[in-house]
Amino acid sequence: MLHNLFWLVPAGSVLALGFAWFFFRQLMKESEGTETMAKIAEHVRKGAMAYLRQQYKIVLIVFIVLTAIFAAMAYIFNVQNEYVWFAFLTGGFFSGLAGFFGMKTATYASARTANAARKSLNRGLQVAFRSGAVMGLVVVGLALLDIALWFLVLNWIYPAADNVHNLVIITTTMLTFGMGASTQALFARVGGGIFTKAADVGADLVGKVEAGIPEDDPRNPATIADNVGDNVGDVAGMGADLYESYAGSVLATAALGAAAFMSLGVEMQFKGVIAPMVIAAVGTLLSILGIFAVRTKEGATQKQLLGALSKGVDLSSILIIILSFFILKALALPNYIGMWGSIVFGLITGWLIGKETEYFTSEAYKPTQEIARNAETGPATVIISGLGTGMLSTAFPVLTIVIGTMMAYLCASGFDMNNVSMGLYGIGIAAVGMLSTLGITLATDAYGPIADNAGGNAEMSGLGEEVRKRTDALDSLGNTTAATGKGFAIGSAALTALALLASYIEELKIGLVRIGETTITLSRGVVDTSTATLTDFMEFYNVTLMNPKVLMGMLLGSMMAFMFCGLTMNAVGRAAAAMVEEVRRQFREIKGILTGETEPDYARCVEISTKGAQRAMMLPSLLAIAAPIVVGLIFGVAGVMGLLTGGLAAGFVLAVFMANAGGAWDNAKKYIEAGAHGGKGSDAHKAAVVGDTVGDPFKDTSGPSLNILIKLMSMVAIVMAGLTVTFSLL
Repeated sequence: MLHNLFWLVPAGSVLALGFAWFFFRQLMKESEGTETMAKIAEHVRKGAMAYLRQQYKIVLIVFIVLTAIFAAMAYIFNVQNEYVWFAFLTGGFFSGLAGFFGMKTATYASARTANAARKSLNRGLQVAFRSGAVMGLVVVGLALLDIALWFLVLNWIYPAADNVHNLVIITTTMLTFGMGASTQALFARVGGGIFTKAADVGADLVGKVEAGIPEDDPRNPATIADNVGDNVGDVAGMGADLYESYAGSVLATAALGAAAFMSLGVEMQFKGVIAPMVIAAVGTLLSILGIFAVRTKEGATQKQLLGALSKGVDLSSILIIILSFFILKALALPNYIGMWGSIVFGLITGWLIGKETEYFTSEAYKPTQEIARNAETGPATVIISGLGTGMLSTAFPVLTIVIGTMMAYLCASGFDMNNVSMGLYGIGIAAVGMLSTLGITLATDAYGPIADNAGGNAEMSGLGEEVRKRTDALDSLGNTTAATGKGFAIGSAALTALALLASYIEELKIGLVRIGETTITLSRGVVDTSTATLTDFMEFYNVTLMNPKVLMGMLLGSMMAFMFCGLTMNAVGRAAAAMVEEVRRQFREIKGILTGETEPDYARCVEISTKGAQRAMMLPSLLAIAAPIVVGLIFGVAGVMGLLTGGLAAGFVLAVFMANAGGAWDNAKKYIEAGAHGGKGSDAHKAAVVGDTVGDPFKDTSGPSLNILIKLMSMVAIVMAGLTVTFSLL
């Protein structure tokens, strides 16, 4: 029954992991530079690994508890598939593994990037970018491996050739490993984000503003913790985050394909299921090609550096547009030209969101320059203009997502708004198209913290002005690529969440059949549950705006986005306050730090960030898991649909606002440090540093965590669908 094209999925996985290993081995052949550079890199490496070990211990406990609950639901209450608990574990394991490998590479890359920058700007760019590529390729490689293995195993247990319902069971069971990935990603994002921003804020406020010493100065006790944080938050956290986005989009679309093509027979249904997997696999191969296209020349401007990275991304995107047409044609899907149109709109949507984010956050454009100009009148105007810029920046991504989603729906449905199943499949495959070249897109994102750490290493090691100028250029580029990556991740979350909403209905159908509800009663009569459509279930559960349960769910979902941000922002504030006090204490009590005669107690600052992150990450993460369960048990399916819709709408807009405002504040500071408005040490610079410290938790903790919140609530709802239909009160 397996189509020949399916074997591209495991092949793509093997090639991605093989090239990730190749780039890692290339990296390890590079020199770490001087003894001081190697010593600083070792400090950061040990701190990052120590933090990650502690985080994984806590996450392991959470996973054991949740696995026990899922096993009970399957074997005792019979409201869940018996393989869900194991799928959940594998999803979490591979997500954590992707983050671990990416972070391990990044901690080896910083000193090597700084040393490469001693030779040339292009050499530094290539070392940093190809180190980031290890993260991108590991994420897509492990995701494709997990998907291929589960599909083969479940197809052996529930042979797809036997009947059309087996593929629905296979795909919805596979979808549940996305909850494991989402759970791990949320802990990684929230914990890592709190860690890095507590250190960053403490280092900036005391070091730059109060003591007047440069960023990453070795005299600042919080510098090592700051560099550790870049790795655990922006590398390990982002890797785990986009692993679950990538896997979630492929699996949700596969589940929608199993439902949408059911009436066309098993063979066509099978092709609809494997189409997103094959497109993702081919996109991975093209990402590898794009990675080799990235290079620049000495003395390149920020726009030229951005162009160098864009060259690789654009090449991969153009090629996947061409090849996806032939993939869909080879599978002979009905309306394959329309399906291809959905993929094209997905890619265009992702590209536009990246460009829009770049415009609002890069120092090369007016919005960030305007924030820098406002720094001349103090911190208050910096913060006001940054907030205004962030709010304005939401309009374009929202309009882009709205238009892209509608066009993807219309193309796949044959411009028939009533063809809901095909339309939703089109939205899902648009998300797959957007994420198909994640291997290189994530490489540009992981490049950012590597370049940042390289700049820190160069400063702390006392390398020459020319080297620092090169690492500053790479670092500034990294700020923009990181902001673009966050915008891309948030945009993909919106499309994936829509596909997951439809997948939730499919899981409800299986839940009803499992408890013996073989028919549902509608206004047109009694309908067999297994053949009921998505619109039939919306009618059956009265999912309309006139149902107060839906409205209450929407309010709760919107509240979750803001409450989640409030908890994580306050957590950063508390940990940063402790960091500020510690840095002040060391300056006050340890003689010789500011003269460079005595080395600060770096380990104490790492410990403060670690404890602050571990304590604070539990409540927001557990609330995200609990909310769909509690709402489902009280308000039923209608309440859960409202919760997921409200969380998606509010969470998406809030995430864009926070990520862009934070990125603009950061680059406004960098713009001043490059010489504008008085340069480093000026009053405008000090005001911009204050704006940057406000923006730090915006862009690196709360904002990027929201896209995981959106998808995690959807994943939890899917996994708990059987519980909801069996035990809901209303």
